[in-house]
Amino acid sequence: MTDKKSKEQSAGQDKEKKFKVGDLAVYPAHGVGEITAIETRVVNGEKHDFYIMKVLENGMVIMIPTWNVASVGLRDIIDAKDVPKVFDVIKNRDSSSSDNQTWNRRYREYMDKIKTGSLYDVAEVFRDLFLLKLNKDLSFGERKLYDTAQALLVKELSTAKKSDEKAILKEIEALFKDKTA
Repeated sequence: MTDKKSKEQSAGQDKEKKFKVGDLAVYPAHGVGEITAIETRVVNGEKHDFYIMKVLENGMVIMIPTWNVASVGLRDIIDAKDVPKVFDVIKNRDSSSSDNQTWNRRYREYMDKIKTGSLYDVAEVFRDLFLLKLNKDLSFGERKLYDTAQALLVKELSTAKKSDEKAILKEIEALFKDKTA
């Protein structure tokens, strides 16, 4: 009963999450962006408020209905204190069983994880594909997913730690060297 209550409370908090102009947020599968405006637009004869978000990685502009934040997965950047937990996901080699699957099944599974918007899921995809590419060539689709996962991971971690992206990438790569050495 308490689980249900806490889920409802956290869902209620998500609904109430308000972003302000200038806030950084994460949009699933697109990454870190800045809320550049909050605008009211008429859609199907009804007025709706939208967050206008510019993705930092590629400059893409996304309109997100303010009332739909929870269902689209718009969230705050992870806290710097949570970065070691993401590194733990990357270091954990026990849960990687994807190499027994066909590449298209792996691709679907990885794409679903990236779409969740969870940095922990993105870290799993990156880890699994990094390890897979050590043993065999990635398919074109897997290579694109690897690049996407790396970009999402590095951008959010560097933003959370207020650090240079190259430094974060070196930290991540060092996690693999520790295990493979």
